[in-house]
Amino acid sequence: MSKISIIASVDRRMAIGFENKLLFWLPNDLKRFKALTTGNTIVMGRKTFESLPKGALPNRRNVVLSSNPTAECPGAEVFPSLEAALQSCKEDEHVYIIGGASVYQQALPFADELCLTEIDSTAPEADAFFPEVSPAVWHEKNREAHPADEKHLCSYAFVDYVKA
Repeated sequence: MSKISIIASVDRRMAIGFENKLLFWLPNDLKRFKALTTGNTIVMGRKTFESLPKGALPNRRNVVLSSNPTAECPGAEVFPSLEAALQSCKEDEHVYIIGGASVYQQALPFADELCLTEIDSTAPEADAFFPEVSPAVWHEKNREAHPADEKHLCSYAFVDYVKA
């Protein structure tokens, strides 16, 4: 079975987006995302794919979930369901689920780990939220805290969770 990781940035209310855009611009979060996902498979919903400024992300297998079989997603493979997408993965493939909210919800039962950036702030507006991370199911494996600085307007932490 492939290793399945969910990667997301969340604010204090577990908000992840507003109008199909990220809530915060944290350069170190983007660097971590790139470092973790490069060379691996990323799975996302169609709206998340459409939100990528330059389309499919380079040096990764891009997989898009869409109920529309003729969805145009240049540079990506399209599957009708998360289950179908995961079945297409090889045993040694590391799969990162990158959003959005409904894909995170569907993927949570399959995930082996959560790679969250927990942002110590609350976005003024949000319309997409990460599902509940139950302490009965997930326990914190690693936490790397970072203070606010000239490039990061608020403090944040990279937090990895594994199934309890």
